[in-house]
Amino acid sequence: MRTPEKITTEFCKELADNLARGVPVRCDLPQGGHLHIDRQLPFLCVYRRPARHLDTGTEQLLISQAAYLVTSSDTQRTDGLNELISTIANVQAETFGAFLLLEIWTATPGKNQQSPLSFRIIAPPVNPPAKLLEAMESALLRVRIAGATPAIQLDYRESVFPPDRIPLLSEEQQQANRCTTLGLEISPVYRDTKTEELYVFSHKEFRQRINRALKRCFYEFAHQYTTHRPAHFHELGPRAITKAVLKVDEKLAEINSRFDLLLFVSPVNTAAAWEEFKQHHYERTVEFLYRPRTIDPDLLKRNLFKIPIENVEDPTLSYIFSAKRDELDRQITLLSDRNTPRFLLGSRQLFGDVAPDLIQLARSILQLIPPGATGKPASETFDAEQFATHARRELEYYRQQDLNLNSNVQVRDDIPGIMVSHGNFLIGASAEVSQLRLNATLAHEIGTHVVTYHNGKQQPFKELYAGMAGYEPFQEGLAVLSEYLAGGLGTERLRQLAGRVLAVHMVTEGADFIETFQDLHRQYGFSAKGAFMMTMRTFRGGGYTKDAVYLKGLVEILEYLAKGKELRSLYLGKVAHEYLPLIEELRWRQVLKPPTLVPRLFTMDQTQQKLEQLAQGLTVMDLIKRIS
Repeated sequence: MRTPEKITTEFCKELADNLARGVPVRCDLPQGGHLHIDRQLPFLCVYRRPARHLDTGTEQLLISQAAYLVTSSDTQRTDGLNELISTIANVQAETFGAFLLLEIWTATPGKNQQSPLSFRIIAPPVNPPAKLLEAMESALLRVRIAGATPAIQLDYRESVFPPDRIPLLSEEQQQANRCTTLGLEISPVYRDTKTEELYVFSHKEFRQRINRALKRCFYEFAHQYTTHRPAHFHELGPRAITKAVLKVDEKLAEINSRFDLLLFVSPVNTAAAWEEFKQHHYERTVEFLYRPRTIDPDLLKRNLFKIPIENVEDPTLSYIFSAKRDELDRQITLLSDRNTPRFLLGSRQLFGDVAPDLIQLARSILQLIPPGATGKPASETFDAEQFATHARRELEYYRQQDLNLNSNVQVRDDIPGIMVSHGNFLIGASAEVSQLRLNATLAHEIGTHVVTYHNGKQQPFKELYAGMAGYEPFQEGLAVLSEYLAGGLGTERLRQLAGRVLAVHMVTEGADFIETFQDLHRQYGFSAKGAFMMTMRTFRGGGYTKDAVYLKGLVEILEYLAKGKELRSLYLGKVAHEYLPLIEELRWRQVLKPPTLVPRLFTMDQTQQKLEQLAQGLTVMDLIKRIS
């Protein structure tokens, strides 16, 4: 809607018409006010800025709600506010049978506060909404900062509005519009009470928690007092995507697309290096060569930190974008530090060190599965071109589901092995794939990495195809699980994943290239070439510790399925295990779409049976017993 010079009856009529038709309302109001109503909803949050003092950080607590009004507390400067709120209440009550008006303000520091973190709920003494008040108290008890449980007080007053201000609606208007009015007084623990300086990290945490608590309250109100029946409290969050969100997402994706970290740290002379290493009887370190870096890290970082993430009102999206910016910052630093001692330190920051329980699992796998324990005869081997033919057929299968799939297969002599980069399947010219591993490899690379890339491109946020911050473990775990569901996860493959974990652990413990190779080859029984490839992958760039994520991700995905969670929705994009609750929230809010492409493995008869078994809580060691 247009921004009015003053709130008039004509403006309110236009507002009522838009609300009745389900049109989102987002407009500025006189004197710096703002109205946002995402869609028809049975509630409105209101905040009136104090006229005589600052109130740092409080306004931001509301603007993540799907329906809110920010205005001034100066009655001489807010003519028409009463009519505006009455109009909103009337339209929404006509739709839902009742309406909740919740005003939020901050307490005077130290005045009647039971603890630094406290809430005071103000309710009318006549016909108070008892079930809502009880739910509100329970929801606010979840708003903990630094582990402190808030003190909550419930006051029944004739005047449900802040001190020194007038009611938003008269009693007659409340009755006519079937409106329940409540007040929520908050202790401003997110700022210095004397200087008004914001405690940035505390404010972000408090904002996220109060946002969720308020949605729980609105959910209870909807179910107990209206005809609206949301299936989950997250459904009451905003669905509209603002221009600020799209701008931030676009800029982050643009920087992400400027480089591929994996390509820049992958040697271009792997085959020649292996031959040289073999000629010197595995006793002399070889030199790896890399493709030229085509970006200026300084300029890229300058552009990265110019992205105005602070303009994103939605705390969920703001959190996701901030994490991605931090990850991109670390990745750009890695590119700058390639082949220096700083690279390993940066890689450990990015991927973390190997946890003790993962090290123990890797050792247990190698102890349980001796070298050459597959027990299967050698099978036909496909070279790079032959494998590319199968890969192109696989892409055609998925293209039948969505003609917009534009991924392709490339055979290249400048990469080792196989990988997916920006949705394209890249095959090293010297790569070989056995017939026994064909379906598993296609399920891993195309059925997971290409599919999630394409599905992510169908989402409103580019973040979902570029990859959320820290998405690699869960993505690779999903890909390895796909190998199992496709019937191609063998014991030798699990030995390889375990060996990669130990290689990463060795490099972080200070082992050099020769020591790592010899341990893998002589102590754990990997072939000379297999041990070399593992060691190369771990030492490339100066110490690239990503390879531990495969086994780590498999553990995470098995634990996820053991909780009875559904698998198919994980293919909607490149999601991170840490942020699955946020993904679930965005799905409930109908911000994210279901996957466009569905992996081929879901058409296989054994998939559902295997998923039912995994739901019983199978571990990696259980999988070994099933595939041995």
